[in-house]
Amino acid sequence: MEKNILSVREIEEKDITLIADYWFNSGPGHLEGMGVDMFKMPSREQFMTTLLSQLPLPYEDKKAYGLVWEVDGESIGHCNVNPIIFAKEASMHLHIWKGNARNKGYGADLIKMSLPYFFKNLQLEHIYSEPFALNPAPNRTLQKAGFTFVKEYITSPGAITFEQPVIQWEIKCKI
Repeated sequence: MEKNILSVREIEEKDITLIADYWFNSGPGHLEGMGVDMFKMPSREQFMTTLLSQLPLPYEDKKAYGLVWEVDGESIGHCNVNPIIFAKEASMHLHIWKGNARNKGYGADLIKMSLPYFFKNLQLEHIYSEPFALNPAPNRTLQKAGFTFVKEYITSPGAITFEQPVIQWEIKCKI
């Protein structure tokens, strides 16, 4: 059996439409399963403008920084960090856009490939991730990628989420 080639790269302007398509074409069930409050979603135009505004900024000024995940040269998702405290910490979010690329075992390897970008470019000491506790896929994936369980608690983990139980994971810089 042929092994798929996984790669990561920084988000480029051409990727913004794909990311927006994921967020604005996904059904409410998928988004709510990630803990998204549909009433907190910005407009598609606001969303794209915000993402585009981050691309030209130097690393130390970014409020969000992301990478595109690819399998055999095809973009299948992205991983981003925000908020960011430069040279200290950031919160990581993972998204596989294509349904046929989910549950294939790509996530942990793609996270491992993404971490050096985040640690080096943003000079981070550690990265947190707080997926919805009722969404098992990202929690399993973070554990497989080497993150350590910190705690489970109730919070609103992002600007577009509802209050929910989350599992906080952490990984420290090894660079």
